[in-house]
Amino acid sequence: MSEGVKEISESEFQAEVLDSAETVVVDFWAPWCGPCKMVGPELEKLAARTSGVKFVKVNVDESREVAIKYGVMSIPTIAKFESGNLVSQVVGARSADALGREFGLA
Repeated sequence: MSEGVKEISESEFQAEVLDSAETVVVDFWAPWCGPCKMVGPELEKLAARTSGVKFVKVNVDESREVAIKYGVMSIPTIAKFESGNLVSQVVGARSADALGREFGLA
């Protein structure tokens, strides 16, 4: 099983997400964002029951360049990367079950 959701910095994004051999789900968030606080525990639930997928979170205030590069205009934005490519993303708070369905992880 997954070790939960790991917070990464802009400098770690290349290695942790783009160069990862496994699928990566990225939570773009900020500490002041109310809906982000609701998504956090849901992503932890999904991570706990999903194997072979890495879960990370990126603080958009501290990692502006990454957020801009991937068109993150609203948070929370949850994105799925495969082989370094953005394959899907959703904006707004979702439950673990909804995120699992959305990303084909359920």
